[in-house]
Amino acid sequence: PQSFIGINYGQVADNLPPPPSTPKLLQSTSIQKVRLYGSDPAIIEALANTGIGIVIGTANGDIPGLASDPNFAKSWINTNVLPFYPASNIILITVGNEVMTSNDQNLMNKLLPAMQNVQNALNDASLGGKIKVSTVHSMGLLKQSEPPSSGNFDPSYGDLMKGLLEFNSANGSPFAINPYPYFAYRSDTRPETLDFCLFQPNAGRMDGNTKIKYMNMFDAQ
Repeated sequence: PQSFIGINYGQVADNLPPPPSTPKLLQSTSIQKVRLYGSDPAIIEALANTGIGIVIGTANGDIPGLASDPNFAKSWINTNVLPFYPASNIILITVGNEVMTSNDQNLMNKLLPAMQNVQNALNDASLGGKIKVSTVHSMGLLKQSEPPSSGNFDPSYGDLMKGLLEFNSANGSPFAINPYPYFAYRSDTRPETLDFCLFQPNAGRMDGNTKIKYMNMFDAQ
């Protein structure tokens, strides 16, 4: 698979550049993908004709409606995708953020049906093979992540997690996760840990089981 650099485009901040100035800023870098936490039409429209891949997301609060009402899913696609695509290169829709670790059982149970209805709405619009559907998880899904060869999901998520992974596999959509280097560093504040988290030169960390040496946290997790 092709590697690339992307950014999260958060909007909870002061002095953000206006959306129309965003494309020029991004095109002055090697950034090829942008993730929006929502689906701000001004930003989506501003990125039109740039070729930059755009990830848009539904709010967690939309999940119950998306799960129970296929027409709501169609309306969401009609509002947030069809007016902009393909000029704006929307490549992925993330249904919710860190739902599985939210401790909201109702939301967790409705996540997969919501994703399926969004996928069906894309299929109905003849976009099923062009725009993928997934959700974004936290690292809290993992019961263990170190060493990498011992990584496994927390079994308490059981069948729900199995269903989500089967959806990803069936639709060729990515398994998306939010890695937080700061939390890794906070639990181990040695200078070499900071270098390991931030892609700086370091001695690397050996997985004793596989004898594979990992040079940064991103690869290791």
